[in-house]
Amino acid sequence: MPNTREPILHPIPILSLHPTQMTVGMREVKEKRKRWRENKSKKKQAELLGKHTIPVVLGPDKRHYVVDHHHLARALHEEGVEDILVTIIADLTMVDRDAFWGVLDNHRWVYPYDAKGERRHFRDIPKTVADLKDDPFRSLAGELRRVGGFAKDTTPFSEFLWADFLRRKMSRKSLEANFEKAIERALALAKGKDAVYLPGWCGPASDDGVD
Repeated sequence: MPNTREPILHPIPILSLHPTQMTVGMREVKEKRKRWRENKSKKKQAELLGKHTIPVVLGPDKRHYVVDHHHLARALHEEGVEDILVTIIADLTMVDRDAFWGVLDNHRWVYPYDAKGERRHFRDIPKTVADLKDDPFRSLAGELRRVGGFAKDTTPFSEFLWADFLRRKMSRKSLEANFEKAIERALALAKGKDAVYLPGWCGPASDDGVD
């Protein structure tokens, strides 16, 4: 039996990829589109595609379920890219169709929460990356990490956890009115003790003298 962890690459139509989350941060998608356009030569774009493969789980219907890099897939689709390389990290073709999403959930390979941070039924997850909705708080969390608000972490969907934290502390209206001011507010919140439970938290060290 072949080792499914080997980086065997397969070219797949982007629109055949099945998302495992409901939203993306469109501001982050736009930034990825900008970086793609900056690599104008076909050679550079091909190199970029070769370096950024999409990890997927093969489902019982032989469909490829994306478990990371939804933003990249959406950005490339909007830039007119039709195919992308994927790496199959798990083969679940033997799993019963009715049990499949539960298995993904147990592995933390699915995040069925909408743009309000509310959990939805698995059937509500978009069928293609083109149908992913915008969550501005996911964009805020992504930018917060880039400016040092928290450290990159291996926890699945860590940026969504930060997005939900920020969603409870700030209004969407204020975020959409002034993104730069929202970043300043988010940085202050990220250093506070209320955020200590979040992945990658890097607030000030305790000054109580306890080692």
